[in-house]
Amino acid sequence: MTIVTGLIVLLVALLHVYFLILEMFLWDKPAGLKAFGQTKEQASVTKVLAANQGLYNGFIAAGLLWGVIQGSEGYDFKVFFLACVIVAGVYGAMTASRKILFVQAIPGLIGLLLVLISS
Repeated sequence: MTIVTGLIVLLVALLHVYFLILEMFLWDKPAGLKAFGQTKEQASVTKVLAANQGLYNGFIAAGLLWGVIQGSEGYDFKVFFLACVIVAGVYGAMTASRKILFVQAIPGLIGLLLVLISS
């Protein structure tokens, strides 16, 4: 794994840590409301669902970090979790906001392509 590939995969993992924080802890706070374009009332109703979603983003981040820590031995982890990122990003772009394609799916795709090329 090249340094650039490792850094991109790490960046995708850190994005998912950020999503975890937004969804689990800041959902109904000004940063979360702004990030997701919601009112305080909307956020209040969906807070538990968002926390669950944030937890899943944490699992994605953990899998990617595990893959990075393992270096070339973590190839399968990186491929699997980056594929999950892409699928979730495409689904989110189709069902929630097109912005998700650019914020989640494309970074995941770039990471996956780099992992596949560098192996």
